[in-house]
Amino acid sequence: MTSGTLGAPASPAESVLTRRTLLAGALGLGAGMLLPRVARAAAPATIDHTNVSALRAAFDRLGARIPYRDRAVLVDFAMPSAAPRLYLIDLLAGTSRTLAVAHGRGSDPANSGWLQHFSNVPGSEASSRGAYLSGDLYDGAHGRSQRLIGLDRSNDRALERAIVIHSAWYAEPDMIAARGRLGRSEGCFTVSSASLPLLLGTLGPGRLLLADRFDG
Repeated sequence: MTSGTLGAPASPAESVLTRRTLLAGALGLGAGMLLPRVARAAAPATIDHTNVSALRAAFDRLGARIPYRDRAVLVDFAMPSAAPRLYLIDLLAGTSRTLAVAHGRGSDPANSGWLQHFSNVPGSEASSRGAYLSGDLYDGAHGRSQRLIGLDRSNDRALERAIVIHSAWYAEPDMIAARGRLGRSEGCFTVSSASLPLLLGTLGPGRLLLADRFDG
C-alpha cells in the first residue's frame, strides 16, 4: 500500500487579515500554506485553546513532516462515541467544527461506547494514538476513503493495518439515537456518510490528524 505523493508547501504569499496572521504566527504557520476554503454547512465555533496547544506541540515536534498547517483534525478519545469528538480545525480562521467518529472494537471490547485502551498491534482492531499525516484519497471497500501515515511509535503501523478514514453504516446518527453510541470500527476513523465529504475536504493530503485522550 502506498501513501501517494504529497504536495510541497506553497511559496510565501502576502499577508492575510491581521487576526489570521497573528494566529498563524503563534502556530508557526505561513500565510502561503492557505489552501482553498472548504464549504461549511453551518457557522463554525471558536477554536478551543486546549486543541490549539495540542496541535502546536505536535507541529513543533514533527517539523517539516507536516507540509500544510492551515487546517488540521484532532480526535479526542477521552469522550464517548456518542459525542462529537472529531474537531475539524481551521487554524488561520481560529474556528472549528465537530463530528462524531467511531473507535476500534479492540479498544472497546465490551461495546460500551468508551475507548478503553489503544493498540498499534496488527489484528488488534484497536484505535491507535498519535500523529498521522493524511495521505492519498482512493475508492475502496467502504467507498471514498483516505489513507493515513502514522508518525509516532504508537501508530507507525497504520499503513500496514490499513487504518484509514471512511464512512460506514455503524457511524450514522441513527445508531446513537437507537443505542446511545456509535458502532465500532476495526481501528479506522469512521464517520457518517454525510460527514465524510466535509472531513475529506477539510483535511486533504499532507495535513495533521492528531488522536489521543485530551482529558488532562
